[in-house]
Amino acid sequence: MTAVLDRLDVPALQERLDTDGVASTQALLTPEQCADVIAMFDEDERFRSTVVMARHAFGEGSYRYFADPLPPLVQELREQLYPPLAEIANTWAERLGERTFPTELDALLAECAAAGQHRPTPLVLRYGPGGYNCLHQDVYGDLTFPLQFLVMLSRPDEDFTGGESVFVEQRPRQQSRPIVLRPRQGEAVVFPVHHRPRHGSRGFHRVQMRHGVSAVHSGSRHVLGIIFHNAR
Repeated sequence: MTAVLDRLDVPALQERLDTDGVASTQALLTPEQCADVIAMFDEDERFRSTVVMARHAFGEGSYRYFADPLPPLVQELREQLYPPLAEIANTWAERLGERTFPTELDALLAECAAAGQHRPTPLVLRYGPGGYNCLHQDVYGDLTFPLQFLVMLSRPDEDFTGGESVFVEQRPRQQSRPIVLRPRQGEAVVFPVHHRPRHGSRGFHRVQMRHGVSAVHSGSRHVLGIIFHNAR
């Protein structure tokens, strides 16, 4: 996995995030690793919480938050992807006059703990036919790291149909801009948790971002979500 992460082109990733607000990567997980994470979904002892979306009007489907200690594969992804994303997050913070973030995950989690945010947030999501996720933001407390990523675990058009990843940029005094992505198995999508800087005629300003999932037409769609800040 380290070799794959070392091949991430961080400047190109930042360029795509600056331009589009979202960015795709090459495959980070092998098909075998994807299958291993999918299998974890039914292992109750691995999780601290399960959410059935329909009960909360979030959509149709379910997701489960991992308990500490995280599975080694999930922990490694979270630790290794954080530093390059922190570099991008701090560039964004400087543009918007916001707080910056530590360069290592452990330091961020220590800040989360000081703010009363102790619960891990990496999760696995499962959607069956008709499943979808309403547009939302993954804010779990006062301390929010501004970027997160998802890894597609299933094979689009083989394991499931439909189920596109949907992102909406809410631009001030303009109509919202939708973005639809279809990552392949093992590929990741990086996107803002809450907002991002956008360059306009008067310099950088904040634009809100929300994300969701369009309806799954058939099959079963599994996704691994990595959020870096912990929850209250």
